[in-house]
Amino acid sequence: MASSELPPVANSGDHQPLPQPPANDIFRGPDGIRAGWRVLIFIALCALIAMLIAAGLYGFTRAKGQVGISQLTPVGIGLSEAAIFLVTAISAVVMSRIERRSFGLYGLPIRSAFGSDFWVGGLAGFLAISLCLFLIYAFHGFHLTGLAIHGSLIVSSTAAWALAFVVVGLAEEFAFRGYMQFTITTGLGFWPAAVLMSLLFGLAHAGNPGESKTGLASVVVFGLVFSLILRRTGNLWWVVGFHAGWDWGQTFFYGVPDSGVSPYHNLFNSSFHGPQWLTGGTVGPEASIFTPIVLVLAAIIFTRFYRENRYPADSKPLPAVSR
Repeated sequence: MASSELPPVANSGDHQPLPQPPANDIFRGPDGIRAGWRVLIFIALCALIAMLIAAGLYGFTRAKGQVGISQLTPVGIGLSEAAIFLVTAISAVVMSRIERRSFGLYGLPIRSAFGSDFWVGGLAGFLAISLCLFLIYAFHGFHLTGLAIHGSLIVSSTAAWALAFVVVGLAEEFAFRGYMQFTITTGLGFWPAAVLMSLLFGLAHAGNPGESKTGLASVVVFGLVFSLILRRTGNLWWVVGFHAGWDWGQTFFYGVPDSGVSPYHNLFNSSFHGPQWLTGGTVGPEASIFTPIVLVLAAIIFTRFYRENRYPADSKPLPAVSR
């Protein structure tokens, strides 16, 4: 009788071990480097890049002589805020390579740059500051007193201030609601991250000349409203537009103080009369009781049109790298 042959038993040494997922520890979690360490690496990168830029500027000023830039001018504001944006953006690009994520996930996708969201946000910001000043006017606290500039200076100042405040919007929104907001969200959730970054946003304005506690409280409200807009739109372009439109209307168009800083080459001269709760005092309308009211109203209207949460870090898994 023919014997049946059994298949040879494989040698246990022929088995290849299955790949094991990386072990979770204090430095790494299921999604890679933990959020807290990523924040610390980002801050360290910002500090290093800032020092390199400062060293370069120091060498330039020593070679060319003293260079004075007033922060009351579009050039002064634009250059100082551009440096902030450069530091945070370069650091975020480095982090995107480390984390293998698209830079656009941190709030500024290039494909959406200066699209419809930016322009709608810019118009909304200008209308919001206009409504705030109108309410102060209705209580006899604000008046326009005439044109401050004439002729070709109107055209050049309009463009210069517009460009400067776009840079301000990019710098401040990416610094406080870009990489940091995204990363802390992956660790703590969106609103804990938004509250933390809004408080830091207010603290960063504490050094402005003429600032007050009421004005700083309004800055925190700005941060929370901007966070809501970020969560609903999924990126920062609407917020950048609103920020730029508000500041441009406040400083250039109406010629009122912005966080305690007096305007320069503004379109209109203006005057305030009345108690500080109404006018904002030395801070300007951002410290008026009407600013948080207008911001809350703007947020309510905004949510009527943008009903879905689109922020990428709110859901898991995070989107893959896209180029």
